[in-house]
Amino acid sequence: MKFVVSSTEILGHIQAISRVISNKNTLPILDNFLFELKDGELVATASDLETTLITTIPLDASEGEGVIALPAKILTDTLKEFPEQPLTFEVDSTSLAVKITSENGVFSIVGQNGEDFPKLPEREESNLVNITVASEVLLKGVNKTLFATADDELRPVMNGIFIELNNNDLTFVASDAHKLVRYKRLDGRSEVESSFILPKKPASLLRNILPKEENPVLVEFDDKNAFFTLSNYKLICRLVEGKYPSYGSVIPTNNPFKLTIDRVELYNTLKRVSVFSNPASNLIKFELNQNELVVSAQDIDFSISAREKLMCQYEGEALEIGFKSVFLLEILQNISSANVVVALSDPTRAGLFLPYDNENADEDVLMLLMPMMINA
Repeated sequence: MKFVVSSTEILGHIQAISRVISNKNTLPILDNFLFELKDGELVATASDLETTLITTIPLDASEGEGVIALPAKILTDTLKEFPEQPLTFEVDSTSLAVKITSENGVFSIVGQNGEDFPKLPEREESNLVNITVASEVLLKGVNKTLFATADDELRPVMNGIFIELNNNDLTFVASDAHKLVRYKRLDGRSEVESSFILPKKPASLLRNILPKEENPVLVEFDDKNAFFTLSNYKLICRLVEGKYPSYGSVIPTNNPFKLTIDRVELYNTLKRVSVFSNPASNLIKFELNQNELVVSAQDIDFSISAREKLMCQYEGEALEIGFKSVFLLEILQNISSANVVVALSDPTRAGLFLPYDNENADEDVLMLLMPMMINA
């Protein structure tokens, strides 16, 4: 088989799918891209057994049909060095030798038999659920929640994004038991009530390929796998098995004390003050009184401390509460409004972080952070 393709076009596509390939593959064939030439189209596949990403690469010309597995690292490293130009790939289906011809040179590599590449999982049509979601809704849902997922080997359900479909909205939830994010979209309704847990790796792959997508994404899932169909890409992944904890019971319903403050100002203050916190605990203390917030931190071991005052709007009683600065900074980074509202009740109960105004009338963002004990 033989095909001609633009060097930058093929590089863009294989770089996107190469993120799937694991450094510790159990099967040597998985260190390769699977190339399939059929009906004048080149379909490239990368997989780590649990996640598979497939892309269709437009060709300038092609002859014949066939499949071959090509070494991913050599191919990617070579293509990175080419300026924009047409490349001709000639594959000898008997010896599996591949000759890549550029304007000025010839490069020879040896592939492997494409038939040895793992087959794709089949859909279980009997319990398949499907929904069409706008690409920006899916991207926003993943972006808002991915940072809050856990790395917990004992509780694998916490290591993914919980996606819940119902008649009213589409909800994305992630939590690591210290922080929780719930992102709802009212414009993502489904006729069927269902849910699945999307693992972290495919979620970050979606975050990489969705910005270029203009059309709605078809999302299909059964008990074991999820299938995401985009214009030029198809992502298939094994789902996290298990039941996601009841996150609704963790969200406090009565946090009467409200703090409204400039998000960027608070973020910059935290960046400065957190330098002086104990590296083991990263404890930051908030002291709230009337319309003033005092942010402080100290590391007794090194006799260093910092304290900074900020003007704010505060409705509630005087309050002292501690938070882990690393988590607090992550939350503020992922809220997009100019001002942030912090709803509190007492130093032992979770604080809610909400955007003062949502970017979109159809979205509802809620972030929760558990407090830390303040040593008197």
